[in-house]
Formats: sequence, C-alpha cells, structure tokens
Amino acid sequence: MEKNILSRNHMIIVFFAFAFGYFLSTLLRAITATLSPVLIDEFSLTAANLGLLSGGYFFGFAAMQIPLGYLLDRYGPKKIVSIFLLVAVLGILVFMLANNFNNLLIARVLIGIGVSACLMGPLTGYRMWMGDEYQQRGNSWMLMVGSIGMLSSTLPVQLMLPLYGWRSIFGGLAVLAAFCIILIFLISPKWPIKNNKIQNIELENQESLSQIWKNKYFQSLIPIGVFNQGGLYAIQTLWAGPWLVNVSGYTPLKSATGLFWINFVMLFAFLLWGYINPKLLKLGYTANKLMAYLTPLTFLVLLKIIIFAESTTYIDWVVYILSCIVLTLAQPAVGLAFSTKLAGKALTSFNFILFVGIFVVQWMIGILIDLVTSRGHSIIFAYQFSFSVFLIICVFSYLYFLKFNYKKINEA
Repeated sequence: MEKNILSRNHMIIVFFAFAFGYFLSTLLRAITATLSPVLIDEFSLTAANLGLLSGGYFFGFAAMQIPLGYLLDRYGPKKIVSIFLLVAVLGILVFMLANNFNNLLIARVLIGIGVSACLMGPLTGYRMWMGDEYQQRGNSWMLMVGSIGMLSSTLPVQLMLPLYGWRSIFGGLAVLAAFCIILIFLISPKWPIKNNKIQNIELENQESLSQIWKNKYFQSLIPIGVFNQGGLYAIQTLWAGPWLVNVSGYTPLKSATGLFWINFVMLFAFLLWGYINPKLLKLGYTANKLMAYLTPLTFLVLLKIIIFAESTTYIDWVVYILSCIVLTLAQPAVGLAFSTKLAGKALTSFNFILFVGIFVVQWMIGILIDLVTSRGHSIIFAYQFSFSVFLIICVFSYLYFLKFNYKKINEA
C-alpha cells in the first residue's frame, strides 16, 4: 500500500479530529483514579475490586487489539474509529446508570472496547499520511493530547463532583463522544480498500500476523511493554492516586490536585519529547539506544519512592513518570520495524501487549495490597511490598530487552 502524504494544513485538521477522540479515551481511562474515593464509598469496593474495575477498561481495550489490526489495515481509521466509538457511548451510558459493581465492570469493559481504536486508528493513518521521519513526533504529540485527557480527569472532575455528581459527568462524556464520531466521519481521509478477492487472499498470506509475533525485535519488547510501560500507565491512571491518599496522607481533593500536576507536567513533556526526538535521531540516538540508556533511571526513582514512602509527594510521581517517557518510544519503533501494509497489525499487536500489561499490573497491585493487609501488616507496608514486586519484574524485563538488542544498541 503506497503512502498518501497529506498537506500540512490537511494533516493538522485530521490530527485534531482524531486527537479529540484520544483525549476522551485517556480521560475515561484515568477517571477512576479521581473517582475512587466516591466509588469505594458508594459501592463498598476493596482494593482488588478497584484494581479490577479500572483494569476492566484495559481488558476490553486489549481484547480488541488483534482484530482491530485487521480492521484498520482493511477499512482504515475513518470507519473503524467511528464505529468503535459508538460502543464507547453505550459503555458510558451503562456506567452512568450502574447500581452495583458488576454493572460498573461491564460498563468499563464496553468503554475499553469502544475507545480501543482511538490511538491505534490515527497511528495507522499516520503511517500512510505522514513521512517516516515524523512518526515519533506524531506518536508523542498524540500522547501529549492523551495527557490533556488525563489532566482533565483529575482536578476538573474533582471540582465538578459536588456540583453535578459523577453520573452527570458521564452523561456529558457520552455527548462529547457522539460529537467526536461526527467530527471524525466528516474530516478523516478515505482509506484505499482492496476489492480484488484474489489479491486479498494473497495479501492476507503475505501480511500474516505471525510475521509480527515471530519477529525477534517484537518479542524482545514484550516484557517491557507488559510490565515497564504497562506499569507506567497502571500507576498514572490508578495507583498514584490511592498511594497519595493511603501512603502520603493526602485528602481526596489534594490527591486530585497532585494528579492534575502530574498530568500537566506530562503534557509539556510529551510536547517537548515529540519536538526533540527527530533531532536526537539525526544525532544517532535511536529508540533502542535511548531506551537502553535511560530506562534504569526509572528503577532508581521508583526505588526512592518505595523507601521513603510516607514522605513522598506528588512531585516524586511526577519525576517517576517523566523518567518513564523514554518507554513510549517502543510503540512507534515497532510500527517502523514493519511495512505500511503491516502497520495496523504491528501497532495493535504491541498495544494488545501494553494493555494486557496495564490490566495485569493494576489488578496485581490491588491483590497484593489486600493480601498483605489481610496478614495484619499496615497499609503503607502493603503498598511498599506491592510496588517492590513490580519494580523487580521491571528490572528483569529490561534485562531481557538488552539481551536481544545488544548489537542494535551499540550500532553507530
């Protein structure tokens, strides 16, 4: 499939249409961290319940990634993102009307399914509509918009809660999602659809998903995607909030304010990262080199947080999440490792890994916290223990990546 490079002005309009969808996706992803005190009180949730509820979004999201790759490659972002967002609207409405934990969980799964194309759709389109040298920038700036969504899920939501209630907030999100569907359908470029059945069969054979999953480079990034990067989002979208409340002693409002500043800093970090990344690439700093050199910083920062648990503040989490920004290079690196014909499948395959990781880490931390506290230990020690297990797994995932990419890392 040949590239169809869009003009700068056209690309800007298309970018903003899809960015609005991803904004809603990340807002819905992270909103449970802010709503956790309210949901715990209203539905009597345990830590494991909370982890599963937040993880339900990622379960639904991950479940759609493999079929999504085929759908995006064949039908393009315009149709697929629009259709999937209809499911998101349904999920938002179910969550708004939920009266028990099971309904909340079903709604979160539906929302995860519905917004599962909001990043992979445009990234697949960008492989067609943008030059290769701008792929990392397009990815970083989409993540920047995602940070705006996460930002909006913190203090703004906390301030609206006493005025409107969480159910009315979800009603408003349903309206915004419906508007986004219309916007994408009107603005997104058409996608070249293969009509020849024989050609389709040949291309399906050529573009087999096994090519991606058997690729050594792709395999080397699986543990980092599941635990390091997946864990980053698990913390950013859920566990940073409860840590600030249960370990640092923040009030819910103060915790939401802390989460606001975490995502505010990330917004500008992604903006700057997207700007400088093409320049770093010209200087020879490839994605592999940057991940190899900078990932150990994430371990040191997290270790400091674990050791000084009670004295940590939201600033410590800002530093941790900033140190993890290098991990976001993995996804576009995977996209560039394959042809444009395989871009959708490659990107969604890695996204599947990533969101399985978020689901696993969110739930795992909640289970470990409940397990440790049930043995009579303090809530603070439970958090320290859970995050220590997470840290150890991340270190081994990083070493696995180094083992398979040592030559690439040391290439001139």
